[in-house]
Amino acid sequence: MSSLNVRDLNNTRKAQMELVFFNRVPKVGSQTFMELLRRLSERNNFQFHRDAVQKVETIRLAEDQQQEMAEVISELPEPSVFIKHVCFTNFTKFNLPTPIYLNVVRDPVERVISWFYYVRAPWYFVERKAAFPDLPLPHPAWLKKDFETCVLSGDQECTYTQGVTVEGIGDHRRQSLFFCGHDYECTPFNTVGALERAKFAVEQQYAVVGVLEDFNTTLSVLEKYVPRFFDGVRDIYANSAEYLTKINKNNFKPPVSEHVKNIVRRNFTNEIEFYQFCRQRLHKQYLAAHLPQRIITAHPAPLGGN
Repeated sequence: MSSLNVRDLNNTRKAQMELVFFNRVPKVGSQTFMELLRRLSERNNFQFHRDAVQKVETIRLAEDQQQEMAEVISELPEPSVFIKHVCFTNFTKFNLPTPIYLNVVRDPVERVISWFYYVRAPWYFVERKAAFPDLPLPHPAWLKKDFETCVLSGDQECTYTQGVTVEGIGDHRRQSLFFCGHDYECTPFNTVGALERAKFAVEQQYAVVGVLEDFNTTLSVLEKYVPRFFDGVRDIYANSAEYLTKINKNNFKPPVSEHVKNIVRRNFTNEIEFYQFCRQRLHKQYLAAHLPQRIITAHPAPLGGN
C-alpha cells in the first residue's frame, strides 16, 4: 500500500492534447459509457465524436490507415472525445501528439457469451438490415444455436483453439487485441506474446482501463484521473442508472452453466490473465487516489495534470 502513488499510475499527465481516444472494446458496456460521455460533453463543455457505423468493422489497420486515422483525430478541436472500435494506435509513431487513451474490459468468457447471443438477437438484425439493406439474413439453424450445445458439441464457433488467427471484429475471443495493437503478432488467440504487449500498452499508455464488473470503481477512477472530461460522472449515472443499465441489454440471452463456462475458461488462460491485470491496475488507481495525503504526497501531481 505504501508504494502506491497517484503519479506513477496517472498516464493522463503524458497526454499532449486535451483529447480522449476511446478505442472501445465491443460488449463491455461501451454503449453505456458512450451515453455517459455524450451527457458529460454538455456538462463539461467538450465535443463528442464517434465513428460511423460500418457494414464491416475493420479494427486492425495497415500502417497508412493508422496514420490517416490518427491525423483525423489529432485535427479535432480541443477538448474532444473520439470513439471507435479499433486496436490501440500509437500516435507518437506518426509524430503526432499523444491523446488520453481510455478503454473498458469485461470478464472474457462472459464477453464471448454476450457476443454469441447479441448477434442472434432479433433487434440486432432489424437494425443492421435497416442500415445496410443488402445484408443477407442468417440461416435459421445458426440463429437457433445455443451456447451450451455449441461448446459441448465441439462446434467450431465455440472451440476457441489456441494460437488460431481469425481476422475481423467477428472474432470476439481476443479482447487483448484492442490493446496489443495492429501488428500480426497480436492476432493469434491466447498467446503469451499478445498478452505481454497488451499489458505493456495498458501500463504505459492508458489513463484508465475500466472494468464492467467494477462499474462504480471505474466511474470513481475516471472522475479522479481524467477530471476535465469525467467530472460529475457519478452524479449523472446515479440520476439515470435505470435507463443507462438497460442500454443494449439483451433479454434473449439465457443463463449459461458454470460447468460450460469452466470448459471455455481452460482455453482463455491468457485472456483471463489480461483481464485480471486490468482489474488489479484499476483497483491500484482507486486505492492510490483515496489513500491519506501523507502517503501520496511523496510524488505530488494534480490528477489529470501535466
